[in-house]
Amino acid sequence: MKKLFCWAAAAAFSLGQAVSAQAADVSLDIGQSGDSTMVYRLGTQFDFSSSWFQTSVGRLTGYWDAGYTYWVGDETASNHSLSFTPVFVYEFAGQSVRPFVEAGIGVALFSSTEMEDNDLGSSFQFEDRVGLGLRFANQEVGVRALHYSNAGLQTPNDGVEAYTLHYRLSF
Repeated sequence: MKKLFCWAAAAAFSLGQAVSAQAADVSLDIGQSGDSTMVYRLGTQFDFSSSWFQTSVGRLTGYWDAGYTYWVGDETASNHSLSFTPVFVYEFAGQSVRPFVEAGIGVALFSSTEMEDNDLGSSFQFEDRVGLGLRFANQEVGVRALHYSNAGLQTPNDGVEAYTLHYRLSF
């Protein structure tokens, strides 16, 4: 557990240095894993300072995401994870509502390697995510699929998925 928080402190410091001039957004996610574990996530996001391939259809942009997730299991004790992920977003053009799709690959640290019937193999996991949603004014709503696994670095490598609804508020 001490290692988890040391890594989290280092990641938070690095994130703070990288985006100190930008305002942070806040997101809340709620959902379930594939094993019916409830998932509650609190995150903060810092938008990339640039966008690419801007056309009349839309633009490619992204954000850095740092999050804390609380996993409430039916069969095993609760679990906690910290994650840090760069996320790329294709935002479609629109006046008041802008649809988007997103994808990212990052890292996560879990407090326990046990998750219901799954053995994650190690506390260190990779986080893969895909999502879609709608942006309007200074808010965003959407759905996400998150997958965690250690990419075969340790055995076993059962991995875990979570499917969430999310809400993001920009400041």
